[in-house]
Amino acid sequence: MAMPFKSALLENIGGIILNEKTAARVVMLDMDRIYPNPNQPRTRFNDAELEELAQSIKNNGLIQPIIVRRLDIGYELIAGERRMRAARLCGMTEISCIIVDANERSSAMMSLAENMQRKDLNFFEEAEAISAMTQLFGFTQEDVALRLGKSQSTIANKVRLLKFSRAERRKMIEYGFTERHARALLSVDSPDIRADLIEEIYERKLNVENTERLIDSMTRRNKELQRIRKCRGAFKDVRLFVNTINHAIEVMQAAGINAEVKKTKEKDYIEYVVRIPSNN
Repeated sequence: MAMPFKSALLENIGGIILNEKTAARVVMLDMDRIYPNPNQPRTRFNDAELEELAQSIKNNGLIQPIIVRRLDIGYELIAGERRMRAARLCGMTEISCIIVDANERSSAMMSLAENMQRKDLNFFEEAEAISAMTQLFGFTQEDVALRLGKSQSTIANKVRLLKFSRAERRKMIEYGFTERHARALLSVDSPDIRADLIEEIYERKLNVENTERLIDSMTRRNKELQRIRKCRGAFKDVRLFVNTINHAIEVMQAAGINAEVKKTKEKDYIEYVVRIPSNN
């Protein structure tokens, strides 16, 4: 992939390290020579947290170096974007780095692993990153599970979260939903119903258990409505109901029950009254 570059970098292409100041196994690099990772799984950065990290770096220095890989025209960030952003907020122009030998495929996996191990990603970002690993770089879900130290079923369940639209994902993260809240909503197929449920869960501050109960109750109610609609479709001809009533009366009379039905026809409706002796 073509990368932007400055003309000042060209003189260093060809295997010469770009003004690296070696300090044991760590090198100091100009941050202008470090390019973002196009496969960075983290898409949201909390400004308040970055300010806190920047203040910590200002007071104590950068305790842990970032990780980069060498490109023809500079370096690509693999892990440590929050640290680098915070360092820029401090006014730093150079940052301590560890350079690793990695191609784009392994760089993407390292970035995902580093973020997930630090819990820096929300569950939707994890799902998107895992999906990218499989679609762009040919990893299987088993490959990703092995490299992240998770079960294949865990990885598969995370990817299923991509069923939600981006608007739904943003709303759930904004409302502070957990991954278990989101997984419970996967059973709801209708986007309109999901939207209503998301708002209700948020407004009522439902925990996961109560969310699952709400969804289960709604699912059973919808099934009953569907059953009623099917029955309604099967009995559109009112004569079927009339025949059913008449047949029931005949059965009771045949059994010795003195049941009778009275039919009254009014302007707007027909009324049927069934009388069954109480002593029966």
